[in-house]
Amino acid sequence: MSTVLELKNATKRIDNGLNETKTILNHVNLKIAQGEFVTVLGGNGAGKSTLFNSIAGTVTLSEGDLLINDQNITAYSEEKRAKYVSRVFQDPKMGTAPRMTVAENLLLAMYRGKKRSLRLRRLNEERTLFTKICSEVGNGLENHLDTPTGNLSGGQRQALSLLMATLTKPDLLLLDEHTAALDPKTSKQLMQLTDQRIKEGDLTCLMITHRMEDALNYGNRLIVLQKGQIIKDLSKAEKEKLSLQDLLLFFEEEVEEITLD
Repeated sequence: MSTVLELKNATKRIDNGLNETKTILNHVNLKIAQGEFVTVLGGNGAGKSTLFNSIAGTVTLSEGDLLINDQNITAYSEEKRAKYVSRVFQDPKMGTAPRMTVAENLLLAMYRGKKRSLRLRRLNEERTLFTKICSEVGNGLENHLDTPTGNLSGGQRQALSLLMATLTKPDLLLLDEHTAALDPKTSKQLMQLTDQRIKEGDLTCLMITHRMEDALNYGNRLIVLQKGQIIKDLSKAEKEKLSLQDLLLFFEEEVEEITLD
């Protein structure tokens, strides 16, 4: 099975302004194979967001290398990495253009990572496709193709963000606590849609979550970050043997932070 993502000694240090240097990622080595759905757990300050930002290109590594499909993209800009990486954020407002309609947002997503040029939008030619994929969501999104995205509910907007991120198959999908801002019922629906899109598209995915149930129920691999390092890396078989209490025990002094989230 081919390796989609590889981090080699990925390290990120920052100057805290007091002549002290803090290490947020500490020589992380990680390989993600094609088709793996990896859930990522860790308390506050564990390095989860920095890991994702380093992969997406919004943060530059202080040391180490990052490869996608054996190609070293460490020096690539965030824009250049968009050809390979799609991301859904925790905030539903971050993944869509609020003044553009649902259909316009989806059309924009079709050209993610591709060279842009002046051309006709061909929006009407794609409406059948957009109606079909939106109807799979189950929240009435297909009835809002001409609605500005800013007028949607949080759940509809986050579902649209997921559709946009997976419309053209990315090499790597990053889900950055994408259900955290939603109520339990909407979160459950979005996770079911997420699992469906990943399985149908045979996508390779990293998902940060604070929901212990989702970490157990979804994905075929689990990694736990603590103080910028991977302290656990469990296969599907190992993960299936875990209980919620087992997960909490991984965090030791961070247990209280996790259970409050």
